[in-house]
Formats: sequence, structure tokens, C-alpha cells
Amino acid sequence: MGQAISRRTIAAELGMSFLPVTEALLRLEFEGLLESRPRAGTRVRIPSREDVLGHYLVREALEVQAGLLFAQVATVAERAELKKMAARVDILSARSDRTLFVILHNKLHQRIAECTRCAALCDVIEKTHALASTWYCITRQLNPDNPPRWHRELIEELCSGNSERAADAVRKHIALGRDYAIEQLEPYFKLREESGETFARSERAVATTKASDRRRGGKYSAPRTERRQARSRRTNPRVGRTSS
Repeated sequence: MGQAISRRTIAAELGMSFLPVTEALLRLEFEGLLESRPRAGTRVRIPSREDVLGHYLVREALEVQAGLLFAQVATVAERAELKKMAARVDILSARSDRTLFVILHNKLHQRIAECTRCAALCDVIEKTHALASTWYCITRQLNPDNPPRWHRELIEELCSGNSERAADAVRKHIALGRDYAIEQLEPYFKLREESGETFARSERAVATTKASDRRRGGKYSAPRTERRQARSRRTNPRVGRTSS
């Protein structure tokens, strides 16, 4: 988290024009995965402690409801499928490569929602997990010889057929994930507090910008928004003035 994102680099690597890449990044910014600052660029968003607590509060409300419905309507085949998936997730959680773990972890929670037969609930849970996907990638590696049973224990309770046990298991699972995330993200909370509401471009990005300006004749190329505002002021002198 906090890594700088270059629109032009992404466009060049993907062989795409600048416009669709910009639109995609704006979408990710809207969804809370990226953040931008004037004259600083775009970076992977660093969450605040309040962001994380709020995320898990919403997750608890959604997934407790999913757990209640799952306990009532899931088929025998679906319960067996999720038990196998949960075992796989727990094993992957103790490995150094977090990518596969994040993918399968999200798939497990999404599959629980799908088994409720409620499309609206599935959609909201999917979006909620997408927001936290970057958090899971930075958590520390656990002991591969003694992987946790967090997800197996959750699924066992969901498959018990007892709605109260299912809801309680989901609450405990979410609380465990919340406390673990808060612990692992502590250095990033401090980084966010230190950087405040702004962040500076990297030295490489600044050097690249200056070189680009020199190629244009040594003139600073203002961002498009600034150029548009300047044109508006020339055509309408009242634009940008504060009322007296």
C-alpha cells in the first residue's frame, strides 16, 4: 500500500491509450482502492484505522445474515464443497505467496453468499471484500507446519444447521480477522498519519516530469484541469473570484 501508480506506464505496458487507463483508475479511486492528490499523482490508498473498523462492522452485518441463510438453505453438496474449500484456504494462509490465498479466501466467502440464493446480498459482499483485498496481501506469514483452522471452524458451524451457532461463528470469525488486520496494518496507520492529507511524488517521478518539460521547450506543462481553469478566467474574469 502507498505505492505510486503511473497512468502512462500502465497504458504503455498494456498497449492501450491513456484514456481507458485513466477511466479505470478513476473507478478504482471511486471504490476506495486508490487515492489522488494534486501535483502528487495517484497511489494505492492507505486505509485509516477508522476505515478498517468500519469495514469489519459492515462485513459483520452482511455475513451474519449470509450465515443465517446458509444454515437454513444450503444443500448437502454445497456444505461438502465449502468444507473442502475452507481447508484449502487455511493451508494457503500459512504460505508466503499471498496471491492465491487472497483469491481463494474471497471465493470462499463469496460462495457462502451464493448459497443463500440472495443475489443482492452476494453483490454487496463481493464489493466489500474487493475493498480489503490489498490488506490481506501484506499480512505476515504464519507457521506452515501448524496452519490455523479459522475457516474450517467457521464452515463447520455454518454446516451445523443451527442458525444461532452459525451467526455466533461468523461474528467470532469477523472479530478475529478485524483484530489481526489492525495489528498488521499498524505501520501503515502511522505512515498515513505522518503523510497527512498529501503525499509527494517519488524522486524518479519528479525527474521524469522535469525531463519531459525540457523536451517541450523548458516550460512547465500544467495539468489539464489547471489549463481549463486558466482559459475560463481569460474568457470570464469573474471565474475564480470570491464574493466580497
